Amino acid sequence: MSGIEIWEFRGTSGHVSGTDLVGFHVEATDGHIGKVDRLSEVAGSSYLVVDTGPWIFGKHVLLPAGTVVRVDRDEKKVHVDRTKDEIRHSPEYDVDKHDPADSLYRDAYVSYYGPYYGGPI
Repeated sequence: MSGIEIWEFRGTSGHVSGTDLVGFHVEATDGHIGKVDRLSEVAGSSYLVVDTGPWIFGKHVLLPAGTVVRVDRDEKKVHVDRTKDEIRHSPEYDVDKHDPADSLYRDAYVSYYGPYYGGPI
């Protein structure tokens, strides 16, 4: 899976820039994980924030846009290529401290997700 930029939507995902994904259901490779709570389409820093609801006790998780493999606008679903367990163990997302411009914050996600896509370990 090399060559995937984790902070950009894949050209094959079906996501059209400007499409509001908030409220779409998010599906991991092994089942439902929650709903899109927030979307950022900032060039080079695109991501989804997913409200996991009772699945992880109301926790929110950040998923870099590169994890999205398919957007189904008709069914209002976003499919990602990570398992529930991989998402559960991703870096902690804190809505009050999140700053996408903070390189240390971004580096935690690059370190975690990058190896899945041929990036740095």
